[in-house]
Amino acid sequence: MKKLIKLTLTLAMVMCSTSLFAQKFGRINLQEVIFAMPEFKEMQTKIEALSKDWSEQLEAIQVEFNNKYAEFQKALPTLSETAKQVKESELQGLQTRYTELQQVAQQDVEKQQGELFRPIHEKASDAVKKVASAGDYTAVFDMSINSLAYVNEATVTDISAAVRKELGITETPAAAQQ
Repeated sequence: MKKLIKLTLTLAMVMCSTSLFAQKFGRINLQEVIFAMPEFKEMQTKIEALSKDWSEQLEAIQVEFNNKYAEFQKALPTLSETAKQVKESELQGLQTRYTELQQVAQQDVEKQQGELFRPIHEKASDAVKKVASAGDYTAVFDMSINSLAYVNEATVTDISAAVRKELGITETPAAAQQ
C-alpha cells in the first residue's frame, strides 16, 4: 500500500511539473497597439476639434476682457468712484466667467476622451483575449504598464503582430509612431 501511495504522489508531482512547463505566456505592448488603431486616430481628431472649440470660446472672453480693461485704463482718470467700482466688478465677472469656463472645458474634454477611449480599449482587449485564447496562452502580460517585477522577454511570446492582424492594423509599429 505504501508503494502505491508513493507511486501516486510521484506520478502527481511529475504531472504537475510537466503541466507547469507546458504553459504558454505571451506579452504585448497594448498601448502601442491602441495608438496604431484607426479608431484612436479618429478619437484624437475629435478631441483636438473639441479642444479647439473650447479654446476659441476662452479666447473670445480673454479678448473681451482685454478690450474692457484697456477702456477702463483709458477712462480711469475721468471715472467717478461708483463708475470705477462698476467697471472693476464687470472685469472681475469676466475673469470669473473665464475661470469657470476653463474648468468646464477641461472637464468636458476629459469626459469626452474617456467616453471615446473606452470602446477602443475594449476592442483591443477583446482582440488580445481572442488571440490568447486561440494560441492557448495561460497569461498575456501588458508590457506598457510595467507592473511586473521581471519578465524574461526571450521566453515570453510577443503576440502584438497577431493582435494587430486581428484588429486589421496593417502598418508596422515603427510606421505607427510616425
